[in-house]
Amino acid sequence: MNSETTRYTRRQIWVLAARPKTLWAAVAPVVIGAAVAIDDGFVHVASLVAALLGAIFIQIGTNFANDLFDFKKSVDTADRLGPLRVTHAGLVTPVQMRNATIIAFSIAFAIGVYLVFRGGLPIVAIGLLSILFGVLYTGGPYPLGYNGLGDIFVLIFFGPVAVGGTYYVMAQTITTEAILCGISPGLLSTAILVVNNIRDIKTDSVTGKKTLAVRFGRRVSEIQYLVMVAMALLYPVFAFAVTRTHGYAMIAAAAFIPAIPVIRLVLHEEGRILNSALAGTGRVLAIYSALFAVGWLI
Repeated sequence: MNSETTRYTRRQIWVLAARPKTLWAAVAPVVIGAAVAIDDGFVHVASLVAALLGAIFIQIGTNFANDLFDFKKSVDTADRLGPLRVTHAGLVTPVQMRNATIIAFSIAFAIGVYLVFRGGLPIVAIGLLSILFGVLYTGGPYPLGYNGLGDIFVLIFFGPVAVGGTYYVMAQTITTEAILCGISPGLLSTAILVVNNIRDIKTDSVTGKKTLAVRFGRRVSEIQYLVMVAMALLYPVFAFAVTRTHGYAMIAAAAFIPAIPVIRLVLHEEGRILNSALAGTGRVLAIYSALFAVGWLI
């Protein structure tokens, strides 16, 4: 047993592997989708709880799969700057991580059975595709995250798909408004990924991981981050200007305040300190979703 192993309890190891700071990307769109559904008069608590738990376990399963496949592809090296990867650190074996990944996705699948009963074939498609892309993000012969396609996957599935899917299982119908409300959480979730990719430009370049940050450079990724955060936080203002409804949702733009120090980190720092920017972007997403949901329901 190495010294790294003895630093953590088994519970701490699996919490590290689940990467709890990233789970806001799963929670936020469910919160927003539920708020829009409730405002439209559709209240279904069981569907809301199931959608929330399903989203969380898909995210955890994806994080476990990333931990495993990055280890297998030798992407995680001694120069890694990101949060500890437990398989690479020797805290769990690849077999244990494989089993944990299967368990997490199986729990999500089991929860999805109820949601399919509630929502039918559209939920089958959303659930299976979410799990499939969660694996293919770093697994398979053409991993999305290694070829610059991770941004598109995150934008779509942690945005309009997650918000629209939550609305659908609660309302058993869908609206354009619900889908459009998914733009902001999708953008902010993608911004989390952008920070991750900026931090890892040097190591990803060496290991052959061709993220957009590697392909186009740090400056382009910084601009991408700024544009995504600005568009996300200004969406409620734009929506009110067009529809003249749900004006109180504009309070979500106040998430710009905690975003300021995070933006400074992204623009001026490098290395491990960008882990704080990654967590900070997650907090901005959490604050935005909470303020948006409250404002939308007032």
